Amino acid sequence: MKITPVLVVEEIESCLPFWVDRMGFQNVAQVPEGDGIGFAILEWNGAELMLQSVASVRKDEPAFAPAGASRVASLFIEVEDFADTVARLEGYPIAMPDRTTFYGMREIGVFEPGGNIVIFAIRV
Repeated sequence: MKITPVLVVEEIESCLPFWVDRMGFQNVAQVPEGDGIGFAILEWNGAELMLQSVASVRKDEPAFAPAGASRVASLFIEVEDFADTVARLEGYPIAMPDRTTFYGMREIGVFEPGGNIVIFAIRV
């Protein structure tokens, strides 16, 4: 089984600097939608993430489109190098400061530009 998250966002273009420039994903495919991007596939170290604009969802499958603002998803991403991840987030607004949990994970959390919650973690 393979699970690939699809984040529905208002505008893909504003999300790409975070995922590509900051976090190191590669933009391997994108589909235009009007004057912008309607869909993008991002990859990093075997992990895949898809971004789809609200406008594209409304055209493709209206039942999945958010009624108002984008729906919010939460991603929990285990990383191999926590220090590198924290360095990549330098200057970016942190929603959940670096912490170590009772279940043995060191975590840091952000809202990515599309409004979705992303927690980066490593087992301690």
